[in-house]
Amino acid sequence: MRAKRGINDIIKKIKEEKKRSFVEAHERFLAIAKGGIATPVYLIDETLIEQNMLILQLVKSLTGCKILHALKAYASYSTFPVMSRYLDGICASGLNEARLGREEFKKEVHTFGAAYREKDIRQILKHSDSIIFNSFYQLEKYGKMAKKMGVEVGLRVNPGYAEVENQMYNPCAPYSRLGVIYDIFEGEFHKHRDIVDGIHFHALCEQNADVLERVLKSFEALYGNYIYGLKWVNFGGGHHITRDDYDLELLIGLVNTFKKKYGVQVYLEPGEASVLDAGVLVSSVLDIVENDIKIAIIDASAETHMPDVLLMPYRPYIMGSGKPNEKEHTYRIAGPSCLAGDVIGDYSFDEPLKRGDRLVFTDMALYSIVKNTTFNGINLPDITVIRNTKLQIVKRFGYKDYKCRQS
Repeated sequence: MRAKRGINDIIKKIKEEKKRSFVEAHERFLAIAKGGIATPVYLIDETLIEQNMLILQLVKSLTGCKILHALKAYASYSTFPVMSRYLDGICASGLNEARLGREEFKKEVHTFGAAYREKDIRQILKHSDSIIFNSFYQLEKYGKMAKKMGVEVGLRVNPGYAEVENQMYNPCAPYSRLGVIYDIFEGEFHKHRDIVDGIHFHALCEQNADVLERVLKSFEALYGNYIYGLKWVNFGGGHHITRDDYDLELLIGLVNTFKKKYGVQVYLEPGEASVLDAGVLVSSVLDIVENDIKIAIIDASAETHMPDVLLMPYRPYIMGSGKPNEKEHTYRIAGPSCLAGDVIGDYSFDEPLKRGDRLVFTDMALYSIVKNTTFNGINLPDITVIRNTKLQIVKRFGYKDYKCRQS
């Protein structure tokens, strides 16, 4: 009981420290935005990344699990020196991510791809510590090659359960291509058991530990008897571990129970959790037009700079704003592209917006920089890191970045 109380105290202290850092960082973000920084620009605060790392490190220290950062969510390698001090490595989805992880993160690289191209496989293996296959066909085709090159081999399975509402993001949706289903697994696994080191599953998306608990029940019911004797099981990503309301105590208990029961190493692959709340996108109001409603056109685009706003869809928070009509002045915020639907959302403000005003969109480090495009020739936002309270522009984009992607 005393040990449990001690763990809860540590968790509480770390979360409180993150909240304090978050409040201080928001003041910094606003001050920088008002200070004349060129826009659009992604601002990434290393202090906030480190606060997330401390939470992930706590989970590692209390469970002995290994935590990998998912490059698909965030790959701005200028901040990797901070992240690599705490995490065990990265997980990649193909050759380019594996190579970046090897070159810049300089720790473990675990690669999963829905299918690998033959011309890429040797380079992927060169840069990977483990490779996870999505079918028995590819396992049979490349597994022995991987073993000869000293790379551990895994197989991704479908755990048979998920609670992801948006099917675009549900890896276990009906007819999903991701992970071998149990009906196929049970008839084939014994033929390949001698070269398989671990099993991987992924069923979460921005979810808490209670969902993981229910996923594990399904996973163990299907695959539990096959886990004994393996080296590791990878619980995939989607764990929102650094969110304020995340149940760290439950996660720690689940991992420890699983490890003790099966005698395996457990891997977690959070992506968002590494940089949650650690970055913003600062934009400027270019013009204000009217069509029954007031529409502020800004120099940041939903289509090109924050595509998940349209894909999920969701409405990102703007510092100091409210819901439509909550505050006195309501505007539709829209981007500058020719896409009619390049609309971020409707917001209200205490004061009327003016041309030249700065808008600060929160939580923009994740799934933004890695997914943005040069559609319509719109310039990509600069990437600026706040390091020890000082600004460092790590990348400034221009015409050449647009032209080099064309033919």
